[in-house]
Amino acid sequence: MTAADTRTSPRGRRTGAWTPWLYLAPALVLIGGLLVYPLYQLGLISFLEYTQAQVSGGEPTSFQGLGNYTELFRDPQFRQVLLATVVFAAACVLATLAVGCALAVLLTRVRALPRLALMLAALGAWATPAVTGSTVWLFLFDPDLGPVDAALSALGLSGFEGHSWTYDRYSAFGLVLLEVVWCSFPFVMVTVYAGIRAIPTEVLEAAALDGASQWRIWRGVMAPMLRPILVVVTVQSVIWDFKVFTQIYVMTNGGGIAGQNLTLNVYAYQKAFASSQYSLGSAIGVVMLLILLAVTLGYLRLLRRQGEEI
Repeated sequence: MTAADTRTSPRGRRTGAWTPWLYLAPALVLIGGLLVYPLYQLGLISFLEYTQAQVSGGEPTSFQGLGNYTELFRDPQFRQVLLATVVFAAACVLATLAVGCALAVLLTRVRALPRLALMLAALGAWATPAVTGSTVWLFLFDPDLGPVDAALSALGLSGFEGHSWTYDRYSAFGLVLLEVVWCSFPFVMVTVYAGIRAIPTEVLEAAALDGASQWRIWRGVMAPMLRPILVVVTVQSVIWDFKVFTQIYVMTNGGGIAGQNLTLNVYAYQKAFASSQYSLGSAIGVVMLLILLAVTLGYLRLLRRQGEEI
């Protein structure tokens, strides 16, 4: 039997079907160790009674079923934190996409030197560790030494001398939002800019000759052609901004006054490590995972219904 006959025989087809999986096996094993097993442990602990007493061996671990989830959803603070997290993440995603896309278009309109300066500045913000960036933003808006309050007071605006931006719930969330957008927009900007550069210049020139404004060119020409790229940056931004931890924890000192600036990630940390309620912290993590999966799959399904190939 020749090699061609082997490939076309049923046995050859079965062997060929397993070939891609053999190449993927090392990566699948690595992903299984780094992702699947921790998720399994997270889900398992969320169904158990697992506090400091069980960790230290003072009491046996018992199966609670959905008891932890029932306790969680009956907690009014959890519902408040969940709503705040969804609203805050949505605002961060929209602001990040708006700033990133606007600067990506700007990069195509400026000369080489300003483009290089903007790219370096954006990549510097992207490369800055979250703790460092949060500390710098806290200094900028510090009520005693921060230059922002001093500049606003110098402009004659009343009420900003010694103003604390982290005391009020909404101004604190707004300050954290600015820092999140500042460290997140470079990814969107660079990705969208690369997509714009791949668009044929003839298409953009034809739209400009037809009298289309920059906004109409973006909405009617660029955005439809960049939709696969926009899908990637949107899903990535949703995942990043929904699980923001460092900025909230550092800039609001662990969640703000009386927990007014808590998000789900910080709330899960408090439950698991500050209160030693590891099962409740794991349940919050599972809820976050399910929400992100639902949002991502729902968004991709909506695009498929619109005829987009993902």
